[in-house]
Amino acid sequence: MKIVIIEDEQLVADNLAKIILKVDSKIIIKAILYSIEEAIDWFRKNESPDLIFSDIQLGDGLSFEIFKTINCNSPIIFCTAYDEYALKAFKVNGIDYILKPITIESIKETLNKYKLIVNSISKTYLP
Repeated sequence: MKIVIIEDEQLVADNLAKIILKVDSKIIIKAILYSIEEAIDWFRKNESPDLIFSDIQLGDGLSFEIFKTINCNSPIIFCTAYDEYALKAFKVNGIDYILKPITIESIKETLNKYKLIVNSISKTYLP
């Protein structure tokens, strides 16, 4: 599984990456992106990942701007300190919403949820 992390705080991004890899060492983190501008540029030049972990409030605005600008069908797990954006998150491919601080347990639960969704879709659409 290929993952992209969008998080403007390097320590938080590094911690999230470590937790994800502790939960599943087979995951490949394709990129850690620190701004809306950097994310838009990356998504325009690269293949969409299987899953995105994204903070909402970035230094240059709200991450929703990324998904309005690019065509990306990847599911998104929003990781934020604010609960006020939950409804909006589910309107842009959001499949989960984790409140910070991020724990290994919350990442296990959300990755399990992602795998259940993928398996369910695969069974539904495969002959």
